[in-house]
Amino acid sequence: MDTRGETRRDGSDEGRYGDAAAVALRGVGFRRSGRTILSDVDLTVGRGEKWVLFGPNGIGKSTLVRMMATRAHPTCGTVDILGRRLGKVDVFSYRHLIGLSSAELLRALPDLEDPLDAVVTALRAVTGRWRDTYTPDEIARARSLMRDFGIEYLVGGSMAKLSEGERTRVMVCRSLMARSELLILDEPTTGLDLGGREITLRALGAIGRDDPRAVVLVTHRLEEIPTGFDHVAVMGRMGGTDGDGPAPGTIVYAGPIAEGLTDERLSAVFGLDLAVRRDGGRWSARLRG
Repeated sequence: MDTRGETRRDGSDEGRYGDAAAVALRGVGFRRSGRTILSDVDLTVGRGEKWVLFGPNGIGKSTLVRMMATRAHPTCGTVDILGRRLGKVDVFSYRHLIGLSSAELLRALPDLEDPLDAVVTALRAVTGRWRDTYTPDEIARARSLMRDFGIEYLVGGSMAKLSEGERTRVMVCRSLMARSELLILDEPTTGLDLGGREITLRALGAIGRDDPRAVVLVTHRLEEIPTGFDHVAVMGRMGGTDGDGPAPGTIVYAGPIAEGLTDERLSAVFGLDLAVRRDGGRWSARLRG
């Protein structure tokens, strides 16, 4: 039962944000412990667009994810999510419109939580099922999502006993369960073996092709970009240094994925001579020579 776009039972507006972009970052910077992590970040994710946020480790991707998910504020610049300005509107009034899969959110789940409950509680934007109740249709939808990602066998268990890859897939299912207008998937293939990765990428590819929501998928591995995602924001370092640390991260390209993932651009970002390939809609790269 798809209820996206309806008015919630509490009377709040469910996802009607007019012509506003799903995500709009303007001149965003972030400093921590006296060091600049991000600088001059600009990005617009339109409604229904499927974006990959790509770049090396330590470039600031997770910091941007936290801002998009309304869980961190910029030091400078503006962050607009679904037409709401971060810092100007109570984030709890619209956080339920954001489906999130991230390691930070995973840590908030109780160890003894049934994975099925971890998925279905996304409907109330809570971590930990207590007295809240769900309809048979909602429970069936949660089970269906877990089946799509090959983890229905986890129902009745506990989060504490899951492998890293199983936890990752539970979190992806949770993000999809939410009645959201924006999906943010932070490293959705972390900890997966080859079989689990391919099951997950197949399901994410279907989301890229068919899901009406805006999606931002974060990864540092080309081979883990699903089919169906047609935009990319590539992160790289700005020129110079920031004291004794690395130069701050920023977005060096944002646009069509085929024009963004080029030999020249990725070689510059990673400081290596790379050859990039696309085969059957899947990406890969290797070191020349």
